Amino acid sequence: MIGTQSAPIKRPKRWVKWGIELAIVLALIFGVRAWQQRTLIMGEAPAFNEIDLKGQEISLAAYQGKPMLLHFWASWCPICEVEQGSINKVVEAGWPMVTVAYSSGEAEEVKRYMERKGISNWVTIVDNDGELARQYGVVGVPTSYVLDANGTISFREVGASTSWGLRLRLWFAEKFN
Repeated sequence: MIGTQSAPIKRPKRWVKWGIELAIVLALIFGVRAWQQRTLIMGEAPAFNEIDLKGQEISLAAYQGKPMLLHFWASWCPICEVEQGSINKVVEAGWPMVTVAYSSGEAEEVKRYMERKGISNWVTIVDNDGELARQYGVVGVPTSYVLDANGTISFREVGASTSWGLRLRLWFAEKFN
């Protein structure tokens, strides 16, 4: 059979296929992330004046001048428990931080929980009724906000974060905002 042979079929190069697959995965990751953050506020952080677990008055205004981490967590949240080591490292690195115990019971219950977990270096306020969480648009925990030196929200994150990721965001807020 002369003349019946066709040209070989050209298949797309492997890297093109991988590039398309990577683009799909990244679109999914960023799409889910955007959906998770849809209720979180941006711009100027809502002011608050609360009493922490040690009886000290805590206000957002007192933290002006340096970037800070505002971290919402709950005692009933397994992801929050896994993330506690990362939060401890942020505090140990010297970054200002206020944590908010969201719907975790009264102050005494939260204190007992923190004692059981060996958490002693956090500035923690109790948001049992969820009012502060509502002001910040928090609908799930853990949720972290990085505020710049002027009290403007630089970064927001729903879900677990690593200590280096949080510290990098704080550093970025310090250097570039």
